[in-house]
Amino acid sequence: VQLVESGGGLVHTGSSLTLACAVSGVSLRSYPMGWWRQGPGKERTLVARMSRSSGFDYSDSVKGRFTISRDNTKNTIYLQMNNLKPNDTAIYYCNGGITAPLWSWGQGTQVTVSS
Repeated sequence: VQLVESGGGLVHTGSSLTLACAVSGVSLRSYPMGWWRQGPGKERTLVARMSRSSGFDYSDSVKGRFTISRDNTKNTIYLQMNNLKPNDTAIYYCNGGITAPLWSWGQGTQVTVSS
């Protein structure tokens, strides 16, 4: 399985970004999916997850600001991030699973939010 994240960048506080994760090697419709992030000096944590039936769950730190979605026809998942804050600065990764990752990690995409 290959995971390729994209869409990160350097933005100001309050800005929006949409991340994408292209998945190859498996059919996305068969798996729950999630977005993780790893901030400077911090452990990688799950911030958004989506079941196969499109049930959603978010960490308290991003709830109300981030939205996870999927396009099974493109085998791609997305993370819409609004009202970004400096604490959102991290490398963002996608993976299968909703509690622990199923596959090897991709390279991630860097999101930097300046104050």
